Amino acid sequence: MPAEKNQTQVKEFVLLGFGDLHSFRILLFVIFLIVHIMALTSNALVIILVASSRSLHSPMYFFLSQLFLSEILFTSNIVPNMLWLILVGGGKVSVSRCISQFYLLAVPTIAQCLLLAAMSIDRHVAICKPLHYFIIMTFQHQLQIVLTCWAMGFTFSFPVYFCLTQLKFCERNSINHFFCDVAPLIQLSCSDTYIVELVTAVVAFPIILSPFLLIVVTYILIFETVLKIPSTTGRKKALSTCSSHLMVVCMYYGTMFSVYIIPPRENSVNTNKALSLLYTLVTPLFNPLVYSLRNKDIRTALQKARSSHKSLKDIRGEK
Repeated sequence: MPAEKNQTQVKEFVLLGFGDLHSFRILLFVIFLIVHIMALTSNALVIILVASSRSLHSPMYFFLSQLFLSEILFTSNIVPNMLWLILVGGGKVSVSRCISQFYLLAVPTIAQCLLLAAMSIDRHVAICKPLHYFIIMTFQHQLQIVLTCWAMGFTFSFPVYFCLTQLKFCERNSINHFFCDVAPLIQLSCSDTYIVELVTAVVAFPIILSPFLLIVVTYILIFETVLKIPSTTGRKKALSTCSSHLMVVCMYYGTMFSVYIIPPRENSVNTNKALSLLYTLVTPLFNPLVYSLRNKDIRTALQKARSSHKSLKDIRGEK
């Protein structure tokens, strides 16, 4: 303990970003900026469509708009700073700001896990109990579910955030990543990290695995119900309402398990960077595209919005 007191207290971290790809920084900056703008635009567009189109005023699309809102909050917290790191070849961030960034990432991440589970429950009720669907999934019930998801995001992230603020950092201050995550912060700490590791495990495993297991169980029940439908057309129609959600779940949990659950391998730092890019850049763009391309209701609402906008322009042009 005395040796710890003599060590210099670190007040700033150095985020290395993509320092090993310095010669490609302009190309990376342009590509990532374009993908980020497209992701923000597509997510915001779906949220606006859900809010403005009567045909999309249903529980499934309400949950979907909240999922896309969490995507916007998540990626907006990482990508702008990441683009800056690419341009300057790395950068400094204060310890308090780094820990705060982790908290602001953890909140929408937990909300996303719970919202994906809520969407699976919605599909289960719609397919397995269609006659009771609108009785069970009232707007009040939807609002309670969404508020619970966000409240749990803020609540379950806070214990880990608080434990991180109690850590001391000495001498080492380089983070070989493009954002502040809990693992590198624990690795850099010169104080006892047992409590923060325990709290992280206690919070992370239930909040990540429980929604995933709930999704698996609900889809088992859904598939059992679908197999009992006599007509092939009816089975295809029932499954089509679930396909987009399943693709998003696979993409989301696939990258999350790869980064946080599977044990690290050789060159895991670069691998984790690549996987982190998937869920910070690619997934936020992939999700709205999946729903837009595969969902007839959203495509129809988009076409109506474009037609209304064109008609409005024509009227203004005539005037």
